[in-house]
Order: sequence, then C-alpha cells, then structure tokens
Amino acid sequence: MRAVSHATPLRRTPVQRRSAERLARILDACAGLLDEAGYDALSTRAVAQRAGVPIGSVYRFFADKRQMADALAQRNLERYAERVAERLPEAPEGDWRGALDVVLDEYLAMKRSAPGFSLVDFGHQIPVGERPAEPNHRVADRLAGLLSGHLVYRPGTDPRRTLLVAVETADALVQLAFRVDPEGDEGVIGEARELLRAYLDRVLA
Repeated sequence: MRAVSHATPLRRTPVQRRSAERLARILDACAGLLDEAGYDALSTRAVAQRAGVPIGSVYRFFADKRQMADALAQRNLERYAERVAERLPEAPEGDWRGALDVVLDEYLAMKRSAPGFSLVDFGHQIPVGERPAEPNHRVADRLAGLLSGHLVYRPGTDPRRTLLVAVETADALVQLAFRVDPEGDEGVIGEARELLRAYLDRVLA
C-alpha cells in the first residue's frame, strides 16, 4: 500500500489500514474520472460513487476536488520516485547519462499508462495547489536526493538550479511531445533527451 505523503493537505491523515485503503480507492476513482471526463466535470459526489464510499468519506479527507487532485499529484510523485529508485541501480554510480535515461523513461511510462496522470502528473496541468511553480520544485528536490550518487557537479555549479532547469525543460518538451502525438512523439522525445544531455554535460564532471 503506497501512502499519500503527509505533505499533502489532507483534512485527516489515515491511521488504520481500512482508512488508508479507502483513501486509495478515492484517489483511484479520482484518477479514472479525470481520464474519462476531465477536471471541470470532476466532482466529489462522482468520486464517491465510483469509489463505492459514502460522500462523507471523501469530505473526511478533502474539502473539495482541488485538494483531491493535489493529493493525487502528490501520490503520483511518490510513485514516480519509487519507480526511479527501483531502476537506478541499473546505472552505476557516476553514470549520469544512464540515470537521466531512467528518470526520463519512467516519467514517459507514467505519462502513457498511469490513470489521471496526463491531466494531473505532479500538479502542473490543472489548477492545484497555491503556487503554480511548486510542482517542478518538488520534483527537482526529490530527484536531487535520488540522484546524489550519480551526479558530480563541477565547481561553481548550483546543483538545485541545475536540476530545476533540467526538470522545467523536460516538462515543457514532454508536454509538447504529447501534444504532437497522444502517445508521445518519439522525435520530440529524442530531441529532449539530447538537449538535456548537452545541458548536463556542461555542469557535470
């Protein structure tokens, strides 16, 4: 069972397993309905019906659909970090190019297959949270920890700024790839990969 991070603004944090499972069903239902109808048509009542729970159970955790979508975005980030961490051992320490491929490939995999991800991902696509710029900062901070054994920065480099620029660049180009082709245009993705490698090659040892 993957829990939602305590950083997510839940009205109540689940303690018992049954409550955590109910929260997971609510977020699963939210993700499915986002794929089917979009954010504007999303409602707490529809989520409750899809999850098979009383609407009071939804309000126990969330004040409105915006908080629910933000929690889904946070869960997406947790699951993404888990997937990256599982695959990073494939790239030896110091192999930043291999690590970059893992980071990008797992993002693309979730973009193509994770329910609701195309609309929410980590909080970029719909009006969730209070600061629109926050999602990429959260992603960059998480990747900084995950990639600490693979990235050796040259003197004078600002690691946090470097990762934030890389994340913002990847985000913009992946969005473009999926606007060109619903499955992600391979040409644009290839250009994004080369651009990121060229950028990081200037700042990594």
